[in-house]
Amino acid sequence: MNSILVIGSLNMDLVITAPRKPEMGETITGSGFMTTPGGKGANQAVAAARLGGKVSMIGCVGKDGHGNMLIDNLKKNNVDISRIVQVENAPTGVAVITIVDGDNYIILDSGANAMITPQHIIEAEDMIKSSDIVVLQHEIPMETVLAAVKIAKKNGTKVLLNPAPAKTLSDELLSMVDIITPNQSECSLITGINTDTFDGISSAIEFLISKGVKQVVVTVGGDGVIYNSGSRIIQKGVPKVKVVDTTAAGDSFSGALAVALSNGKGIDDAIDFANIVGTITVTRKGAQSSLPTLDEVENFNIDLYR
Repeated sequence: MNSILVIGSLNMDLVITAPRKPEMGETITGSGFMTTPGGKGANQAVAAARLGGKVSMIGCVGKDGHGNMLIDNLKKNNVDISRIVQVENAPTGVAVITIVDGDNYIILDSGANAMITPQHIIEAEDMIKSSDIVVLQHEIPMETVLAAVKIAKKNGTKVLLNPAPAKTLSDELLSMVDIITPNQSECSLITGINTDTFDGISSAIEFLISKGVKQVVVTVGGDGVIYNSGSRIIQKGVPKVKVVDTTAAGDSFSGALAVALSNGKGIDDAIDFANIVGTITVTRKGAQSSLPTLDEVENFNIDLYR
């Protein structure tokens, strides 16, 4: 059925490319400014929808121009927006993103994303129950994340948690998560284990499994992904391409993983699929503007992206 429900953030991204990081108090000249739809939740929803998933989203935006643009963009990408709420007492979330040498530095004002409450989740229980996978992140209140996980667990719906931005997670929450997709630094913060090496990441994966997480997938940038497959811990590399902008790379990976798993793929095949999606994403500028279609993924030719 590949029905995916994303519960999370919607932001308007204000993006500029700079030759280097400015010093404190310094003004430098950048280029390529653009305003583009973003937010980890919306990025993951659009990523999954472009890859053929049947996607719905729960979230909050302001009653402002940015909010209207974000809702329109979700509709254009075939995401069900019936549970997106426009609130009057907060502006739409905004992310100010500076890109330097393909990497990004982000300052976030959560705005309306802070207004999504457990009550919104309770009211959407039927939508959670009818979904194959619920996808969550940390750009909304943690009490809302926990409420969603509890309702998903109650109804037998799988939970994929992308724990970004990284926060300390309770044992209660971890025990109800089916798939977790931290990057290397997030994995270290969550577990308290040094993840600078393969052995360290392996220990962190084993720690999370001991807390009840069934599937741990740690993204390690250009070095690929480290994850548990059965009783083994495996590292898979990613194709080497020219990196333009890493914004939304992790989001596209998580969205792709949700699509593959909801379509019945095993974890190894799902990782291969998500790796290609993430690879294409980093070769383009912007968040949702960089997300590939299913056709692009199925016809992936690395020579086109080098």
